[in-house]
Amino acid sequence: MTSNTASKATELRRLHDAPELLSVVNVWDVVSARAVAALPETRAIATASHSIAATFGYPDGEVIPRDLMLDMVGRIAASVDVPVTADLEAGYGDAGETIRRAIDLGVVGANLEDELKPLADAAAAVAAAVKAGENAGVQFALNARTDAFLRGGHRPLEENIADAIERGRAYLAEGATCVFVPGNFDEDVVQQLVAGLGERRLSVIGLPKLPLPARLAELGVARISYGPYTQRAVLGDLQDLARSLYAGGVLPTDLRQLN
Repeated sequence: MTSNTASKATELRRLHDAPELLSVVNVWDVVSARAVAALPETRAIATASHSIAATFGYPDGEVIPRDLMLDMVGRIAASVDVPVTADLEAGYGDAGETIRRAIDLGVVGANLEDELKPLADAAAAVAAAVKAGENAGVQFALNARTDAFLRGGHRPLEENIADAIERGRAYLAEGATCVFVPGNFDEDVVQQLVAGLGERRLSVIGLPKLPLPARLAELGVARISYGPYTQRAVLGDLQDLARSLYAGGVLPTDLRQLN
């Protein structure tokens, strides 16, 4: 672990605590990371585990080997000057060791999924991840994710909200920086989650029903990210271009040389 890693970790934690909403655009390889990092608006970068897995031909859900995932997030962290937070799924069977290895590669924050495991087990994984950051001497930004909405779709909305808050409080008590609650919910749910977790402690994914980023900032949300949707947007544009070329079209004249 280098002094540069420690300073990036401190900056990433500051960005989570600052009154402005932290917006991180998810990337999946070095060239996508460099393209996003080149923008002056970029303050930090997040990797997307789903997108990295897809890059190597694996489905989502810890099917990709841990070594391969860590190799890619390490390459991304080494390729840009801004802090990098990595989506490390559920920790690949050993959250503490996975986080330790990620820090050694220059990663200064991570998502860690609970997969709706028993709360005691999920909280223990969060504690192990936080401990890894402490042992490395960095202010690691752990974005502890609860799948209360993603895996609780069969339950009443109120039960999902209550479960997300209970789990999130437990993760914050173990030292998590914020709580990631992915789901396509509206402003009322955002308000309830912020009230239950505290201001600047909720992290969300930018899905259609959510309020606009400016409103999320007013509501006290800490962070917004976009998961695999950025890669899907790029792949959609690629497929559209291929269709146009097959139909006799030509390359656009305004292509930017980003690689």
